[in-house]
Amino acid sequence: MIAMALACEPELLIADEPTTALDVTVQRKILLLLKSLQQRLGMSLLLISHDLNLVRRIAQRVCVMKAGEIVEQADCDTLFNAPRHPYSCELLHAEPEGEPLCRDTRETVLEVDHLRVEFQIGGGLFRRKEYLRAVDGISLSVQQGKTLGIVGESGSGKSTLGQAILRLLDSEGGIRFQGQALDGLNQKQLRPWRKQMQVVFQDPFGSLSPRMSVAQIISEGLEVHSQYDARQCDEQVIRALEEVGLDPDSRHRYPHEFSGGQRQRIAIARALVLKPALILLDEPTSALDRTVQKQVVALLRQLQEKYGLTYLFISHDLAVVRALAHDMIVIKDGQVVERGASHEVFENPQHPYTRELLAAAHPG
Repeated sequence: MIAMALACEPELLIADEPTTALDVTVQRKILLLLKSLQQRLGMSLLLISHDLNLVRRIAQRVCVMKAGEIVEQADCDTLFNAPRHPYSCELLHAEPEGEPLCRDTRETVLEVDHLRVEFQIGGGLFRRKEYLRAVDGISLSVQQGKTLGIVGESGSGKSTLGQAILRLLDSEGGIRFQGQALDGLNQKQLRPWRKQMQVVFQDPFGSLSPRMSVAQIISEGLEVHSQYDARQCDEQVIRALEEVGLDPDSRHRYPHEFSGGQRQRIAIARALVLKPALILLDEPTSALDRTVQKQVVALLRQLQEKYGLTYLFISHDLAVVRALAHDMIVIKDGQVVERGASHEVFENPQHPYTRELLAAAHPG
């Protein structure tokens, strides 16, 4: 994308959210590349971003917009050190913060033992088959009401691990959920367990069907897994929307009528309506700005406290992981390179790769 933009040797490069949804190490590489190209080609750069860390590292002057208007503009140091407008102050203090909820529980909801996932990447009729091992012997366990953070850069195997745990991908190894071994079950035998394991995906725009109303999206699982009639389904949809802070009267609208943060709340309501024990959160805040991220993290904490939910939280955003996860594992090339209580990993990382991730997230 950057190469295409530079093909005509422009005097101005407009970078519209160039690092959104990228992990911290890739973000740093893209940032260094943009700065290098700007200096070498002598071009101007207009950076559009909700990532204030990125803005601070690359911009000389900053404009803050709200509702289509510029509410403040100043040089970078002045704005970050002495913002004047209340909205600028809100943005600067929108970092997800706080600690995971304290829970005293001994019941293990999920156990994974030496899980392996392979994808065929080569071979044919007369050639030897070649395989890529995306998940290489990972073991983990999660207790009821707690959050396990799964951290790693793009391509490390985080999402593949999550999908394999939910039996959405074929795998080898043991998966035990609420005391039941899932790895040997066929799809028919798995069906009663599906409602207990739900997922919220990264993209709040692509994960909701544009052809379905919010009510249809949220009630879809109820039609499969419950015996509710139409009136009861509607009552459950209303209750789920209230739980995530959305107006139930909006349930007949369509996804394109909502903001990104509201769409992600709809996705959370869809997972919540089946009253699951475990929710896989696959990068649920990476496409959202910091103020909305903070709101979504607060919502997830609130729901966890109220219902004793267990979360598998996949993310490359270390600030969000620190605010939500009790324990965490760090994955590189399909293997766990570090594990432990979140606060211990953040304060005293042991593996060089973990230290690299933390350094990329907090430069200087």
